[in-house]
Amino acid sequence: MTALRPELPVLMLEEQVKAALLEDLGRAGDITTLSTIGPDRKASAEMSVREAGVVAGLDLARTAFRLIDPSIRFEAVAADGDRVASGATIARISGRARGILSAERVALNFLMHLSGVATYTASFADEIAHTAARVCCTRKTIPGLRALEKYAVRLGGGSNHRYGLDDAVLIKDNHIAVSGGVAGAIRAARAYCGHLVKVEAEVDGLAQLREALTAAPDVILLDNMGPELLGEAVAINAAHWGLTSASYAGDLRRTRLEASGNVRIETIRAIAETGVDYISTSKITMAAPTLDIGLDVSI
Repeated sequence: MTALRPELPVLMLEEQVKAALLEDLGRAGDITTLSTIGPDRKASAEMSVREAGVVAGLDLARTAFRLIDPSIRFEAVAADGDRVASGATIARISGRARGILSAERVALNFLMHLSGVATYTASFADEIAHTAARVCCTRKTIPGLRALEKYAVRLGGGSNHRYGLDDAVLIKDNHIAVSGGVAGAIRAARAYCGHLVKVEAEVDGLAQLREALTAAPDVILLDNMGPELLGEAVAINAAHWGLTSASYAGDLRRTRLEASGNVRIETIRAIAETGVDYISTSKITMAAPTLDIGLDVSI
């Protein structure tokens, strides 16, 4: 069965785009366009990418033009998640020129940023495509844009970590320090949250890993470990669950392992080849360059 592409709720699009348009239009509106373009002047435009990448954010761009002027026609030539070549047209817009020009920057800002996140994520995902590991984003996102950036990560072939503090437990080093131990913290979280909430615990060494495994968390985060230590951690996990190398990957009972820290495009392949299940990095959201996308108007 073919996996469905992710989608964003329409109400979320409206809220995000409206806020961005209000920020841009300010108190007096687009005074440049209002003072130089007549109200009935028509125009057409094409959006095209100026470098190869993964498209993300077309519905946000469409919403920007619609909220400014519902009569504007927005035709997507590509779809979110498409890998496109440099120079490819991704959308055509036509209608009243004032609306096109006033919505242009907000539409492009969403497209360029989210396509940049999707494209950068894809570069990480491509590096580890020969393994079973998945690259994951984190909660390190631009405030207010988390759901959009996580959507772009999925379009680029990555996976989402938790969306916020309320949808999964992640017991980090400071929680462990205050609570008194990793195994006890895991058991306390299980008792508090119930069986439907995933519990993950961070460890910074193999002794702490062994302790955490006694409490059987869903996931253990291996913090700032190099490939050699990560490989040892995978072996320890397999031995704890009585698994062989052949049965390890597909076993549904075992704890999953996540690597985090010092994850870069140059290091992710070696990390993935240790056998960890997930590799989390803030770089795919916080360090992604924008994808160069332009809008060219014709009369």
